[in-house]
Amino acid sequence: MSLFKRLLNPNYKAEEQKKQSDQSKYYPDEKLPIDEKFTYNFKQNGGKFLYSENMTEVMEIFDNILLENDWYEQDVFCLNDTLKKTFDGFNLNFERKPNCKFFFSTCEALVAKNGSILFSSNQLKEKKLDELPSSFVIFARTSQIVETISEGLRNIKNQSQGKIPTGITTIQDFETEKEKDFMSYGSSTKDLYLLLLEDL
Repeated sequence: MSLFKRLLNPNYKAEEQKKQSDQSKYYPDEKLPIDEKFTYNFKQNGGKFLYSENMTEVMEIFDNILLENDWYEQDVFCLNDTLKKTFDGFNLNFERKPNCKFFFSTCEALVAKNGSILFSSNQLKEKKLDELPSSFVIFARTSQIVETISEGLRNIKNQSQGKIPTGITTIQDFETEKEKDFMSYGSSTKDLYLLLLEDL
């Protein structure tokens, strides 16, 4: 609005305040802490966010996920040997073939800017997202939250001992019931639970 219109419009301040208050309902604050920004965007994408302060809480939440979905004594696609050992007491059949009830994995990074999850061949091996089960349970730590995808890629490069993993991809669209719009065309929608452990 031009300077003259501002001076001549007695309702200018009220209109500006209304515009700002309307905008804050729909958009996250640009200066939110990185973890809050990730949480907001992740939930906007349809993900199920489950925060834990310690491993005891992680186990309880994981147990509730299995109970909610009736996944006890079911086949689980899991390629991570550490996860298999850690979650061994839940009477699950850990398989290396993707035709299972859900995919249980870690990830490379959690991207705050768009609420996506960054994976590589460390988690997926040679599999593509559309070859995996429709339900995901991802175990991650708060230290894995990064601002942008490029920051996540830098972390992957820094953590790799000589050989950088291939097949780097993100997943951002989590609602399986949501009707796809043209922006999500061609992406694999997943029903996703994120078990986030506080480690900072």
